Amino acid sequence: MDVNENLEAFIPHTRKDIIKLCLEDGKLNQSDSQKFQEFCQILTAYYHFRFHHTLEVIKENYIPFNPNADILPIEPPSFSEYEQMESKVIDAFEHIVEKANYVPLPIETIKKSLATKSLIDLKTDVEFEDFDKFICYYRGNIHKEVVVKKLYFWQEKKIIDTFARIALLIKFKEPAYFKAKKIKVEDLKFTPGKMYVYFYKYIPQLDIDLLFPNVKTSMTWKDRLLFGIPAIGAAIPLILRTLPNLLLLFAAILLIFNVQFMVDLLSIDPEKIKDIMPILAASLSLAITLGGFAFKQYNSYKSKKIKFQKTVTDTLFFQNLGNNDSVFQMFIELAEEEECKEVILAYYHLLTSNQPITSEQLDKKIETWMENKLGTKINFDIQGPIENLQQMRGIVTSGENTDSVQEISLLTCNQNGECEVPCLDDAKAVIDYIWDNAFQFNMNGEW
Repeated sequence: MDVNENLEAFIPHTRKDIIKLCLEDGKLNQSDSQKFQEFCQILTAYYHFRFHHTLEVIKENYIPFNPNADILPIEPPSFSEYEQMESKVIDAFEHIVEKANYVPLPIETIKKSLATKSLIDLKTDVEFEDFDKFICYYRGNIHKEVVVKKLYFWQEKKIIDTFARIALLIKFKEPAYFKAKKIKVEDLKFTPGKMYVYFYKYIPQLDIDLLFPNVKTSMTWKDRLLFGIPAIGAAIPLILRTLPNLLLLFAAILLIFNVQFMVDLLSIDPEKIKDIMPILAASLSLAITLGGFAFKQYNSYKSKKIKFQKTVTDTLFFQNLGNNDSVFQMFIELAEEEECKEVILAYYHLLTSNQPITSEQLDKKIETWMENKLGTKINFDIQGPIENLQQMRGIVTSGENTDSVQEISLLTCNQNGECEVPCLDDAKAVIDYIWDNAFQFNMNGEW
């Protein structure tokens, strides 16, 4: 059972369904419906090209940081080039995850979660000092109901806070850092200096530690007490019962080393010391009893650790959506979809509005429309599509006079803050002009 209380900007429907919903809304005639589909088609092509450029930037600069890379550059990058390449990858990653409507998760929040008891009663630790760079984004802060097994057949239902999607980028420090800490680089589960990118679904907030390659486990204070107190309690009566034999054993050892005066101080009959076998048998029995109990306690802890490792394995296998370079490709597609859906919704509702409206009114109108049409509640991010529409400018022919041309934008705002978009014919002409000059347009900006 999932309950989503926090509204987000993410639109949980495909671009194709959004376009279909607009066409079925009944506000466009047959001719305009065809023009609207053509507008959406070329808009999608432009955004695909635009984000393809971002993907190329990532591919060109991620090679020296990719732990799975099977190709090598002809000339390794210089130190300054290395830093620039790292910066470009990180900037591009942040760009695409934000365009995909993911939000940053501060490291302080993660550390707080790590310090809180998770579903598995085992102490975990993540050495954040090992990271040169650490970035985390998430989408969907939901509640999930899980069943936690207690004693024997007793099970308890819990509602836990869960991230619907979570993406991490981790850049480990160089080998010299780990060598300075007296750590063997070849024993590490990760490669120093490399950049690891992970993408997961449905991760409990208190179990984020499972996702880190350098997570370490140890006994909690509860485990230590359960391990130590029963062992001490069981050892005391055994020691008291075998204390005379232990004294005899100690005296026999003293005689072997010819320390007679110490034996005299213990006031032990020399005849008893001569028969050493019962003494050894009693001492061995004590050692076996204590050792067996200690092994039982330690085995219980090991079982809990194995359970933790199984949970980690299940999480990494079943909840994993992508690793490293595949994550970049996935977020390129997610960002492209979100950008297109937002622009299409903004343009359509301004086009079909009976009166001028402001961006705030447009935001509310789209949210209400989505809820009425699909029952989907979202917190639509109006600022992004408004800026995108304003930046899309093209030279179009005015009326029948082919010599009369003008540059227009897909969105303008008057002094009252009211937004206006051109008709479908002009909008198609603008986006067609942008597509014809796509390479030039794309090079004007960083992405």
